[in-house]
Amino acid sequence: MFNTKYEAVIRLGCFAGVFLAMALWELLAPRRPLIVAKSRRWASNLGLVVIDTLAVRLLIPLGAMGAAVFANERGWGLFNNVAVSPWVAVAGSVILFDLVVYFQHVLFHAVPLLWRLHLVHHVDLDFDVTTGLRFHPVEILLSLGIKMAAATLIGPPALAILIFEVLLNATSMFNHGNAKLPIALDKFLRLIVVTPDMHRVHHSVHRRETNSNFGFCLPWWDRLFGTYRPQPTEGHDDMVIGLTSPRDERTVARLDRMLILPVFAPMDDDFDHAPRA
Repeated sequence: MFNTKYEAVIRLGCFAGVFLAMALWELLAPRRPLIVAKSRRWASNLGLVVIDTLAVRLLIPLGAMGAAVFANERGWGLFNNVAVSPWVAVAGSVILFDLVVYFQHVLFHAVPLLWRLHLVHHVDLDFDVTTGLRFHPVEILLSLGIKMAAATLIGPPALAILIFEVLLNATSMFNHGNAKLPIALDKFLRLIVVTPDMHRVHHSVHRRETNSNFGFCLPWWDRLFGTYRPQPTEGHDDMVIGLTSPRDERTVARLDRMLILPVFAPMDDDFDHAPRA
């Protein structure tokens, strides 16, 4: 059995390695020029990561892995009640959890109250590795609750939770990267993982594009459920990142404003409602 006491160390090590690799890639081969000073955005986006991590570790320290161990001890969930090899259980659990996260993402776009939390991620005026880490703490806690509920239904091995969380974190940084990929390589990679050019479409100001390409890790769900859009209408070089409002830097690039944005941002049609197709 996997020893859960090493979970935090493994996740932190993988996070640091992928973050540094993506930051270097963005520096050496950027896909698009940034419009907001990187120092300002990174300080706020990474500050949000610190708050998110503290909120999770203080309020729900055991998280989805604790729920998986609990379900295993009581024989709850799919893989605790079917006779499959441990590795089939691990692989199946990772795939099912990725499907759960896909539907969770769709839900956070479809329900207005949840959208007001999720738009903290979408109002970023640029798109780079830190955008993949920029989520409101309440959204992070709600997401963790959904994953804990999924753990009781799926009955995953603890190792599957670790692999899934590492993959989700790593692919979120990868597919939000401002990193240039050769077109042929991007086309191939889209068969197995969500690429930056694929996910960038999701961060367009156009609602029909914001309501597409919901996948974080596996690219299959968007094709299967009809939410896949291969390219932005205006092309990657000319597309506008973010939402139509708010777009002022004081609101979207300051940590204190990001935290209160779901409650106190201006109430116009584009802001107050989840994107419509």
